[in-house]
Amino acid sequence: MAAGALWVKGVSAGHVHATAAGAPTAPVALVLGAEIYPHDVPSPFVVARLEIARQLYAAGKVKVILVSGDHGQWTYNEPGAMFQWLVEHGVPAGRVVLDHAGFDTYDSCARARQIFGVRKAIVVTQSYHIERAVALCRKLGVDADGVGDDSVRIYRQPWLSSSGRERMAVVKAMLDVVSGRDPVFLGRHETSVDDALR
Repeated sequence: MAAGALWVKGVSAGHVHATAAGAPTAPVALVLGAEIYPHDVPSPFVVARLEIARQLYAAGKVKVILVSGDHGQWTYNEPGAMFQWLVEHGVPAGRVVLDHAGFDTYDSCARARQIFGVRKAIVVTQSYHIERAVALCRKLGVDADGVGDDSVRIYRQPWLSSSGRERMAVVKAMLDVVSGRDPVFLGRHETSVDDALR
């Protein structure tokens, strides 16, 4: 676990930012998915990520928002709920692209590069997760910076639980990169990000 943590910190060093205001510019914000409640209601953790992405877009720091999450079943649609929230909060629908097969952080980063052709991005997630997300994206060919949210720390139990899982997740991240595995679902190249950038 210590090796994984050191690897993640080393790769992400200098590329993690505490706020949207402190982030650099990039063509794309990559927002990683998390739990969605019934009736496509984003959890507070997801809302916090989306709000950072909205701020990045409103400030002109990104032009397109790629929302990546789990839509492995028709009854559960993380990217669809994320898209709806962003549009309801002022982001033009044509500037939001959906990745329906971001089943984990590795898959979201790999698909951003391989399927959507993203070369430079700002990754958005919670602060306990951001170093791993940035490290994975950078190792998978995306010149990534990241913004980590701390606002949902008030939800103490889920925050502590998720933070605890990170200790094992960093080991998996390192192994995934070493193995060079394909995402669970690769699929054909999509031009939707390029189209949205035009």
